[in-house]
Amino acid sequence: MGSCSTWAWQELLVLLSSLWLWVGSAQPTPPGPTHASGPQLKFRLAGYPRKHNEGRVEVFYNDEWGTICDDDFTLANAHVLCRHLGFVAATGWAHSAKYGKGVGRIWLDNVNCAGGEKSIGDCKHRGWGNSDCSHEEDAGVICKDERIPGFKDSNVIETEQSHVEEVRLRPVVSGARRQLPVTEGIVEVRYKDGWAQICDEGWDSQNSRVVCGMMGFPAEKKVNRNFYKLFSERQQLNYRLHSVSCTGTEVHLSMCTFEFYRGNASAACGAGMPAVVSCVPGPLFATGNAHKKKQRQQQQGQPRIRLKGGAKVGEGRVEVLKNSEWGTICDDRWNLLSASVVCRELGFGSAKEALTGARMGQGTGPIHMNEVQCLGTEKSLWSCPFKNITQEDCKHTEDAAIRCNIPYMGYENLIRLSGGRSRFEGRVEVAVGTGNGDQPRWGLVCGEGWGTLEAMVACRQLGLGFANHGLQETWYWDASNVTEMVLSGVKCAGHEMSLSHCQHHSASLNCKNTGTRFAAGVICSETASDLLLHAPLVQETAYIEDRPLHMLYCAAEENCLSSSARLANWPYGHRRLLRFSSQIHNNGRADFRPKAGRHSWVWHECHRHYHSMDIFTHYDILTPNGTKVAEGHKASFCLEDTECEEADVAKRYECANFGEQGITVGCWDLYRHDIDCQWIDITDVKPGNYILQVVINPNFEVAESDFTNNAMKCNCKYDGHRIWVHSCHIGDALSEEANKRFEQYPGQLNNQIS
Repeated sequence: MGSCSTWAWQELLVLLSSLWLWVGSAQPTPPGPTHASGPQLKFRLAGYPRKHNEGRVEVFYNDEWGTICDDDFTLANAHVLCRHLGFVAATGWAHSAKYGKGVGRIWLDNVNCAGGEKSIGDCKHRGWGNSDCSHEEDAGVICKDERIPGFKDSNVIETEQSHVEEVRLRPVVSGARRQLPVTEGIVEVRYKDGWAQICDEGWDSQNSRVVCGMMGFPAEKKVNRNFYKLFSERQQLNYRLHSVSCTGTEVHLSMCTFEFYRGNASAACGAGMPAVVSCVPGPLFATGNAHKKKQRQQQQGQPRIRLKGGAKVGEGRVEVLKNSEWGTICDDRWNLLSASVVCRELGFGSAKEALTGARMGQGTGPIHMNEVQCLGTEKSLWSCPFKNITQEDCKHTEDAAIRCNIPYMGYENLIRLSGGRSRFEGRVEVAVGTGNGDQPRWGLVCGEGWGTLEAMVACRQLGLGFANHGLQETWYWDASNVTEMVLSGVKCAGHEMSLSHCQHHSASLNCKNTGTRFAAGVICSETASDLLLHAPLVQETAYIEDRPLHMLYCAAEENCLSSSARLANWPYGHRRLLRFSSQIHNNGRADFRPKAGRHSWVWHECHRHYHSMDIFTHYDILTPNGTKVAEGHKASFCLEDTECEEADVAKRYECANFGEQGITVGCWDLYRHDIDCQWIDITDVKPGNYILQVVINPNFEVAESDFTNNAMKCNCKYDGHRIWVHSCHIGDALSEEANKRFEQYPGQLNNQIS
């Protein structure tokens, strides 16, 4: 009877296991607490713990703590590990030591779980302790914040560092309204339902540097301890930490070594006082004219590093300037230490994330650096060891990016959306002061002149990413209690952190149409497209054609010729055309779609296709001083996917048969030189040296993550019969000095970009 019972239970377990494997990959709901099979295993989350349910996975095996390599890591592996830790499932996992590098052995490599295993030891792997990884490949998990009912397992070890998650600076200045950002104050950590202090015995500048980095500041400075000592003697303090010892390169205080107070913490710290920190704000957040002047002096000269493609301040793809040409960084071995050096160099705090895999969109041009290995103490990324990319096989799909800590400014409290179907859209409402100290009142923004650039600033201020649309009328959204217009004439450059930083009418409102119908609105999105022209193709394909007028009737109908063509003796004579091919890539993270819906597309009988945008590209011939002498009237385009960079990227858009129009991420739209209107009419241009300029999406009709790369420029030399086009480049691809040389000497071969 006993053997039959055992056999039956085994059969049942096989059936349950099969059922579990079927549902496990989607959203496993574990049957209960799990325990390791074989040798006793213990688990913990470590590293930079933004939350208690995520971190680097560490496993205790053979009396030693170690990590797991990220090679072949999957969500199914994370499910098993999260259940070990007492959570119902995993929502994600992290690679490349996102939570910092561990120490000791790397116990597991090439782990391959189905998702339903009771123990990580039951999954396929290379064997305990058999690994070819370094700690730069330590895996982490993000677990669903829901505990397994009744989970009590001594195999889960809570690290004390995980209890230091939230840190703040508490200023003690009284009286006037506190000015943001807060740059100085007592360091406090969240403890139970309140805040606790840190004893400053042994506290040094390295500790202060870490705290300032967390608060979004690049550096620390000395503080007047006597002032705070007098304050602390009059306060009842609750000390939580002591003996804090940081190296200065940590991105979070929890990564430093420290000790907790036990027992009566209010009587602790002896003759000490609470730790106090004073931080130096970066140029974007500096207050006071003298301070700003000092910051500007420190940042004189062309910067050699910049961020592109990020929705928020302090995030983006990392680009560096080398030999007067901007390029990107390959993400091999990219980590928080290197990312923090970049963040501080740019005037932000330490890094929150070191992103790989072109998470902020793909860059263009050269890849200047690979395998950057900063110690974290460097003043500039260029001081860090790195490999020259010329010998390496890296693509722009591996461009490195960062997210930096920035100071809290409270801008999101001065704006809100109302009436929309989701939190990403709505009518824009802003808070304005009353001038008499009362609570600010909420009001609407006038829709006149409101466009994509203004919407981008509003979405950034709200923390909702990029702007899909800037709307001048919002009658179709539900009305709110707010009906008064309080802001008009808003004009933004697109990079501002708040609408209050944009130009706008002063105290007096100037809005022709008032009321909720004509109030400004936005539709925000977490991702955006990014168009840019393939500059070398323009240079390779440019030539002159004298085209007979009798072959240009369609082009004239579409306004593709210069205005003097109307005075020509049709159908006799010809027009001189500068022809070239345009290959427009979408390197962003969202498809590029025309602003207008298909119901408003315009049918052109001559060319027999629909045009989805009135103005998509400007083609211009400019003199050295910027005067326009000829322009291409490529009034509108038929947008479609001609080719895609990777074989596994599917084309989505095709103009034929009234199809959908757009450009898919990773694809391009090619307009060959022999297509009508793919030219500039230079019939009236005199011989000389010129600049050929092409601008995509010139009126910012469609939102992009980066508008600064929408222009392309070339040098032209025209002798009246032939034309030489050379030195073509994206508008922001060169240093300021190289761009000045380019514009100063058009027509002169500019081979020395240095």
